[in-house]
Amino acid sequence: MPASPAQFQLRCALAYAAPISVNGILLPYLPVWLNSLQFTAPQIGTILACQVVLRVLMAPLTGPLSGMVRQPTTILTWSAALSLIAILGLFVSQEFPVVLFVIALQAALFAPFAPTVEAMTISGVRRWGLQYGFMRVWGSIGFVAATLAASGLLSVGGPGVIPVMVTVALVIAVAIGWSAPRIPMVGKPAARRSRASLIERPDIHMLLIGAAVMQSSHGMFYSFSTIQWQTLGFSNGMIAGFWSAGIFAEIMVFFAAGRLSKRLSPWSLMRIGGLVAVVRWTLFPAEWGAVGYVMLQVGHAFSFAFTHLGLQYRLAEAVDEDRQASAQGAYVFYSGAFLAISTLISGVIYRYAGLHGYFVMALLAAAGLGILALAARIQPQRSAVGG
Repeated sequence: MPASPAQFQLRCALAYAAPISVNGILLPYLPVWLNSLQFTAPQIGTILACQVVLRVLMAPLTGPLSGMVRQPTTILTWSAALSLIAILGLFVSQEFPVVLFVIALQAALFAPFAPTVEAMTISGVRRWGLQYGFMRVWGSIGFVAATLAASGLLSVGGPGVIPVMVTVALVIAVAIGWSAPRIPMVGKPAARRSRASLIERPDIHMLLIGAAVMQSSHGMFYSFSTIQWQTLGFSNGMIAGFWSAGIFAEIMVFFAAGRLSKRLSPWSLMRIGGLVAVVRWTLFPAEWGAVGYVMLQVGHAFSFAFTHLGLQYRLAEAVDEDRQASAQGAYVFYSGAFLAISTLISGVIYRYAGLHGYFVMALLAAAGLGILALAARIQPQRSAVGG
């Protein structure tokens, strides 16, 4: 086995930071910018849902693309560069049809970036025993940095700074994608192309669907929590603090990933994440005040991070390396599809039922737990097979 590329963990960490920093701007503040354009709640929900839908439609191409190129850096560089070109459309017009088209197109073009990074990182975990959590955590740190920067600039320059910040973040993503590590490929190109898109085990698909349904329970939170907190009178700085509290808790989980993986199985991590999600969304409709919302945000360490960590460790165990890109693309497809449905429903529920829509999110998390139970039940006895 060849030695790992120079600074593999650091370069993968930066590759995680690139797309998640973009999310650190878009997730909390894209709804605020859309709201500043006087779009209605259903229009905002439609834009956010279409953003996810286009990401979903493109994600399954990650596997075939990985079999066609010599290095994953090719996918990363072109994905970021084309996404950057697309986002410039927001400076041309801010009418609803144009914004809808541009946001959806940018999401589609950027879709292969994150699953390609995940597949590249899992290769490092499998080949050289590297720590997944150490690399993934820097994505979360990038999210916090981008969120805090966006909050400060939002207070100074208003919602109009959001498209500018996204543009800058994508410029950085292009550079990081180009500098990502080159990995010695496994097998001949023809063999990689024939195997890259094959994920045939039903238990793997059930695993991906169960985790995706649990993660989709964040749909209402992602779309309307910032608007909710603004309505309750919290400042932009306090809202950024709420978001950051959740991500800081998530960061602690990723830093502790090595120890957690020795004490808890991947299945246990995902089950704990789902149970906390049910409790978190059940409690969210009440007005808790600043301290209460910080405590609820700490639950993100479980509802998101435990679920994500458990899934990635399970995929490392159960899916061969040349199918990792396909598995990661399939997960983005499933998670995006369910998140799109959740987000679209959230726009309608928030308009008519307000915060009570979080009870629907709790039901989604519970449904995900049930699907995971089925996936565990039908898994084969061998833990490390291909597809």
